[in-house]
Amino acid sequence: MSNQSWKLLTTPALLSATAASAIAGASTAVNAAEAIDATLPATTLDHSTDVANAASLLPTNPVTVAAASAALPQPSPPAATLNQVAAYSVESNASTDILGQVTSVSQLSDVKPSDWAFQALQSLVERYGCIVGYPDKTYRGNRALTRYEFAAGLNACMDRVNELIAAGTADLVKKEDLLAVQKLQEEFAAELATLRGRVDAVEARTATLEKQQFSTTTKLSGEVIFSIADTGGNSATVNGAGGAIANTTKNDNTNTIFSDRVRLALDTSFTGKDRLRTRLQARNTTPFNGSFTGTNETRLGFDGSENNAVQIDKLFYRFPVGDKLTVQIDALNDELQDTVVSNLSPFESSGAGAVSRFGRFNTFYRLNNPNNIGSAGITFAYKVSDALRLEGGYLAGGSSNNPSAKGGLFNGSNAAVAQVVFQPSKALTLGLAYAHSYYTGAEPNGGGINITGSTGTSFAANPFNGAATSADSVAGAVQLQLSPKFLVGGWASASFAHRRSNSDNATILSAVGYLAFPDLGKKGNLGGLLFGMAPTVISNSGLTNNRTDTSTPLHLEAFYRYRLTDNIAITPGVFVLFNPEGNSRNDTQYVGVIRTTFTF
Repeated sequence: MSNQSWKLLTTPALLSATAASAIAGASTAVNAAEAIDATLPATTLDHSTDVANAASLLPTNPVTVAAASAALPQPSPPAATLNQVAAYSVESNASTDILGQVTSVSQLSDVKPSDWAFQALQSLVERYGCIVGYPDKTYRGNRALTRYEFAAGLNACMDRVNELIAAGTADLVKKEDLLAVQKLQEEFAAELATLRGRVDAVEARTATLEKQQFSTTTKLSGEVIFSIADTGGNSATVNGAGGAIANTTKNDNTNTIFSDRVRLALDTSFTGKDRLRTRLQARNTTPFNGSFTGTNETRLGFDGSENNAVQIDKLFYRFPVGDKLTVQIDALNDELQDTVVSNLSPFESSGAGAVSRFGRFNTFYRLNNPNNIGSAGITFAYKVSDALRLEGGYLAGGSSNNPSAKGGLFNGSNAAVAQVVFQPSKALTLGLAYAHSYYTGAEPNGGGINITGSTGTSFAANPFNGAATSADSVAGAVQLQLSPKFLVGGWASASFAHRRSNSDNATILSAVGYLAFPDLGKKGNLGGLLFGMAPTVISNSGLTNNRTDTSTPLHLEAFYRYRLTDNIAITPGVFVLFNPEGNSRNDTQYVGVIRTTFTF
């Protein structure tokens, strides 16, 4: 900078630029927009939302309105300079509200009459109205500024001078001030041109994004799973009537498989706080169920197959009612674990949690086991306080959309649920839940009786061999965070099933204890170890075809999710089944899987 420039620092006109430390916000705003723009791909699915967010994310560094509009971005100045401007923007981002135009220098708490620039600042406020302050009513005059920031502030004050002249107040602008500003404007012509060029580039990019935008209200996210899996051990056999052993073990009937599952979720928001989710799914992971291993206890947490036919597998609308209540209305595939009712498990995700179906969460949350034809419902979560939540709802079965007998919202299978979640501290979470469920056993859309959601023994899922059944179920859960990278917890449930046609009763128990290791090895990883009792019938008063398990089926599982990148994770896992199907004569079974999950 020339000596002339430094001399001009003594003039009110230049101090008007300096006083607009204001100016940091102008150049910073451009940098923020460019930073957001740089994160977007050449073609993106939801550009308008990102562009709209860019405005809300711009730093509110105190700057006159003129300075903000003058800080127009452009071609590329040196990287070091831009990094310095970005560093200033971080400081200026400390607050999101500006004080606004000050009318007296006394409003700035850190500017004192003894300051060497006090008279100049006072003159700028009274004569030119070129200064605003920070939200804490400070001016922070000792901050350094770059030539780009200086150029932006200079341009802003020049605009202010022009406004005064146009308004017929030329007597307020001295000739020497105009000459000083003119010389500075000439010296900083290159920087001003650079700022304008940068803004032109951002505007052109924004126009392109708006043309290519997917939707102004909808975001697309996706998850793709590739998996290799196999089982080991001879096939299990169920207990016979009265607890007798039906027959001896059979051979291992499975081969190693490679399969996939694809989910695309369209999340639409109309108010910014609600969510309409439409999820598409295609998959071909054939379950390791009784047809192959003799038991559903070998099922994976993400299995299911429609031969990769694409279908809508989830459809719901979630919205707040006031500040404390959240409601979710499901139109399709209303499973309790996908609602606002908490399942209190760190292993819940089918793509990122436990590898087994049983290990993901308490089987209590599988009481309603719909098919994809109907299954509507409504659930809620009410925040009583920061430590206490009330949750619950009503879920219809797979025939909720069928008006036939034993169909519809209330005459088909259904479940009513209530839960209390207590979190007295960040480290401790407790849950207690109750549900009453009903299964017709003969719904027009199928589904049958499946109290445990295809986990545990065959008797536990269907204790009365197809007869209409109701159940009263209770569940409890506890989770303790001993450190940010170590969780210990467990859950248990008991279902008291009743045969609707007589007085037969059955008791079904299940329990799990677990250790979880978030960020094991690096951020985003997860290690899991769990051991428990799969759902089993411990008593059944049925006199005909008594379906009681003779031994306790045990489940031991370990997995480790390793995050390769922010979007790719590999999870090797294995689980072992002791006494599968509640039959001690059955061989121990093993299931191994390598799951690779892609998210976007």
